[in-house]
Amino acid sequence: MGRWEPNARGRLANAALELYNEHGFEQTTVMEIAKRAGLTERTFFRHYADKREVLFAGAPAMRELFVAAVTDAPPSAPPVDALAAGLDAVCEMFVGRREYARKRQTVIMANAELHERELVKLATLSAAVAEALRRRGVTEPAASLTAEAGIAVFKIGFERWVAEAEEREMTQVMRETLDQFKNLTASD
Repeated sequence: MGRWEPNARGRLANAALELYNEHGFEQTTVMEIAKRAGLTERTFFRHYADKREVLFAGAPAMRELFVAAVTDAPPSAPPVDALAAGLDAVCEMFVGRREYARKRQTVIMANAELHERELVKLATLSAAVAEALRRRGVTEPAASLTAEAGIAVFKIGFERWVAEAEEREMTQVMRETLDQFKNLTASD
């Protein structure tokens, strides 16, 4: 593949993920990633700050999408329904990307530093969702509790969705996970 071909960023991401799965994250170099993608190290650094960033580059877009959906939920929607709108929106990002997500998850779970960064990403997402809920008029501690619960639902739903045996669409798995959470918190 020549350097002139389009989608350098995507080619780098795919090459990195392949190499991380083949050789491990720590053992893979930026030079190897660039070479596998048919690009130069310089091109790599135009797209990513470091080799970890390849795995987390989508976090800002995911956060923006989640927050926008929570913000745009009908004003009369209870906090958990606004949260559900955010979860549905995020699921759309993953349509057709299950295999990539599975491989990414495998790499992250195999490396403590990456796993920690994933947890920081989720905490940042929770804070952003809580702020969106507060802007909707949800008071504390309800805004923070709802956001934290929503991120827990997302994390567990995502882990279920990337499991090898799972074949359902992410939206279905996520809604089922949210429903299970609602059932746990429902009063008799």
